[in-house]
Amino acid sequence: MFKLFVENSKIAFGSIRTQLLRTVLTLVIIAFGIMSLVGILSVVSSLDSMLNSKFSSMGSNTFNITQYEFVTRQRGGGEEEKINPIISYPEARFFKDKYKFPLTRSSLSFTATATAEIKFENQKTDPEIQVLGVDENFVSNSGLEVIQGRNFNSLDIQNNAYMCVVGSDFVTKGLLKDVNPIDKIISIRGAKFKVIGALKEKGSTFGNSQDLRILIPIQVARSLYSKPSIDYTISTMVDKKEMLDEAIDQATITMRQVRKLNPVEENNFGISRSDDLVNKIGEMTGYLSIAAWVIGIITIFGSSIALMNIMIVSVTDRTREIGVRKSLGATKNTIAWQFFVETLIISQLGGILGIILGILIGYGISSALDFAFVIPWKAIMAAFGTSFIVAIVSGSYPALKASKLDPIEALRYE
Repeated sequence: MFKLFVENSKIAFGSIRTQLLRTVLTLVIIAFGIMSLVGILSVVSSLDSMLNSKFSSMGSNTFNITQYEFVTRQRGGGEEEKINPIISYPEARFFKDKYKFPLTRSSLSFTATATAEIKFENQKTDPEIQVLGVDENFVSNSGLEVIQGRNFNSLDIQNNAYMCVVGSDFVTKGLLKDVNPIDKIISIRGAKFKVIGALKEKGSTFGNSQDLRILIPIQVARSLYSKPSIDYTISTMVDKKEMLDEAIDQATITMRQVRKLNPVEENNFGISRSDDLVNKIGEMTGYLSIAAWVIGIITIFGSSIALMNIMIVSVTDRTREIGVRKSLGATKNTIAWQFFVETLIISQLGGILGIILGILIGYGISSALDFAFVIPWKAIMAAFGTSFIVAIVSGSYPALKASKLDPIEALRYE
């Protein structure tokens, strides 16, 4: 059997060389289908890995209370837009004081500005720094880690200390890259802050750096950036994951009391769990994967037709050769196997080319979008399997047709 396969492979490569143009065109069609499948799934895998790593760092036992932008309702065929009120500082403060669920700790925070200019000695940054007003629990509740110095403590927050914790970019490639950042004095909107800590690198999300930010005590931030309609975020971490659902239920009750909602009114705030975000990401990337498979299957279906066509033409062109082989004793199975091996080789060559091109495209797109590239091994295995199925579907009929040719009629063929 192995010797027969080797012999048929030699004949197949010889036939491919004699029909090079048609074979190359068929390879390209097959490769395009596999390339689209592997390329899209490569990007989806990289996106899924990146987003999951970002959100899973929050911890699976954390939830946030935020403002919904809007919800829509259908009324009499029309659509009404309902705007949830922002979470004001008194509401956030009242919630934190009132919420006493066991083994939890809540933090308050808000984005003071995303266009701050930071100064250190005679240097300054571009106006692209994010300044957040936070409390002592923000770092742990947000999945951040202080790798130099320390985090804020309760006294820093209560005393409105002019201290700050900086993102990793300031230490690795920013204002403080050539010095020990701890105890250095930087200027934010004319106010002097002592650096007490530096955060571990978080990377970028959709091109936006998570490391170009500075954390300062929340009351200090409120005094520096006094603007109307500041929206606050309440983040709560539960020490025991099995208590998370009960903690969220109690938080909902507490927030409804803060908002003075009666029992028939809907919540006018949002509660999101960190694991819900991961699940939603998985759902979105699942849809993208389905789209990739649909595109790939449609293209591969077209390549199957093209491959079957070239093999039927090959059978017709080699009718006399088939007659000679049968007259010398070749069986139907031998002839069928010869053409099937040829189809298999063409489809696998197209699959390999498509996989290489798909990985290159996936890597290029992931690099352009600043994702960590992930090789989609499942997609590659599926591509090989798909190529094999294409060979079976496209090669069966031409192989069967060749095996059934009458040797006498085949020898007469001109």
